[in-house]
Amino acid sequence: MQQAAGQDFYLKVGDKVTFSKTIGESDVYMFAGITGDLAPVHTNQQYMRDSYYGERIAHGVLIMGFMSTTSSLIVAGIQQPSDSEVPVSLGYDRVRFLKAALIGDTVTVNYEVVGIDPERRRSTASVTAVNQRGEQIAIATHILKWVPKD
Repeated sequence: MQQAAGQDFYLKVGDKVTFSKTIGESDVYMFAGITGDLAPVHTNQQYMRDSYYGERIAHGVLIMGFMSTTSSLIVAGIQQPSDSEVPVSLGYDRVRFLKAALIGDTVTVNYEVVGIDPERRRSTASVTAVNQRGEQIAIATHILKWVPKD
């Protein structure tokens, strides 16, 4: 999905953004409360103490929320927004949680545009989340679609 020669699009292959956040205990508990996902792997230290992880883990979907932040950041960086189209997320393909994110980890999400399809009004991006040790914890492909405003 490369951009056709001479065609303008809002983004180009190689455009990138990054977002970093340290996961606090409050992030995990607020996310659990908002979503209703109060699973003990996220909320019960005693339950997790003797597990492989030895402590609570953050929700995978919380990490996907950080991925969503980067898609918003890439859109916010567009130099010439459209008066006739709005970018919306079509979703994330091939999402994989490769390693658990723990409370206290600093997660950095890298979002890079890897494809443009001007005819279908779409861009695709490679999204990678890493922890403070540089270990990949999640990966996905994100699809943005530009839809008419009216």
